[in-house]
Amino acid sequence: MTREPTRSRSAATEDGSRRNRERPEVPEPLPHPVVDNHCHLDIADGEWLETAEALRLAASVNVPRIVQIGCDLAGARWAVEAATTHDALIAGVALHANEAPRVPDLESALDEIEDLAGAHDKVRAVGETGLDYFRTGADGIGVQQESFRRHIELAHRLDKTLVIHDRDAHDDVLRILDEEGVPQRTVMHCFSGDVDFARACLDRGAYLSFAGTVTFKNAAYLRTALAVVPQDRLLVETDAPFLTPTPYRGRPNASYLVPLTVRAMAEVRGADLGELCAAIDANTEAAFGGSWGTPTHA
Repeated sequence: MTREPTRSRSAATEDGSRRNRERPEVPEPLPHPVVDNHCHLDIADGEWLETAEALRLAASVNVPRIVQIGCDLAGARWAVEAATTHDALIAGVALHANEAPRVPDLESALDEIEDLAGAHDKVRAVGETGLDYFRTGADGIGVQQESFRRHIELAHRLDKTLVIHDRDAHDDVLRILDEEGVPQRTVMHCFSGDVDFARACLDRGAYLSFAGTVTFKNAAYLRTALAVVPQDRLLVETDAPFLTPTPYRGRPNASYLVPLTVRAMAEVRGADLGELCAAIDANTEAAFGGSWGTPTHA
C-alpha cells in the first residue's frame, strides 16, 4: 500500500484528486489460476465494490484466491474476520509504516497485532510493515524502524510470512533485515526498486511482488528489474484499490484486473503466459505457507 492507511480515502488518488469511479472492463481470463497476494478489500467494501462481488469477479478471470492485508488495527481486525468468513482469502496483519508513528500507544497496538496474528491459521502473514520515508518525516523514522523490527521478530516467532512495504527506504530496509534476520518467507510488496535492489533482495531469499506499476510508461526501471528475477521468486498483486494497471490508471483497482499485470509481465520477460501463471501460483503458495480454502467461483 503506497498511501497513508486512512480507510475513508478510497475514492481519491494519492495527490488528493477524485478518482474516476467507473468500473474497468473485465479482462480476458488467465489460462491458469493466479493469486492476488496483496489486496485491501476493506477499503473498497461498501464504497466501490462489495467483497462478495470482488471475489466473484476475480474468480471469473482465474484469480480465485486473494491475500487480504490489514495495515492498521481496524483493518487488521477486518482482515482476520474476512479470512475466516471467505474460503478464498487468507490474511496479513500489521501496523503500516505510516501508521506506527500515529498510534497513541505503540506497545498496546503491537500487542493486539500479535494477538490477531496468532488468532487463526488463515492469518498467514505479518504485514504490511516496513519503512516509508516519502510520507513520514524525520521525527517519525525512529518509531517506524522500531515497529519494523518488532514485526520482523513477530514473523520469526510465529513462523509467519513477512510482507514488507518499502518506499524511499531501500538501504535501511536491507540494513534492518540483516540486523534482525530475514524470515524464512519474506515478500517485497509492490517492488519499487531497480535491478541492483532486486538482486539485493533476492540475495536475502525474498520473493518480489509486482503490481500495476510495472505497466506504467514511466516505470522502465521496474521492467528492467522484473526481467532479471528468477521465475521461482515472482509474485503478482494489485494493492487494490490502488495502483490500477494501464489502461485504467486512475480508476479504482480490483483483483479482477490482475490479468492485465500478468500479461504485461509475460511480455517483458518473453515468457509463455500459462507457464508464468503456473509459476506465480506455485510461488504464492510457497511464500504464504501452502494452499488454502476452496476458491470462489464465478
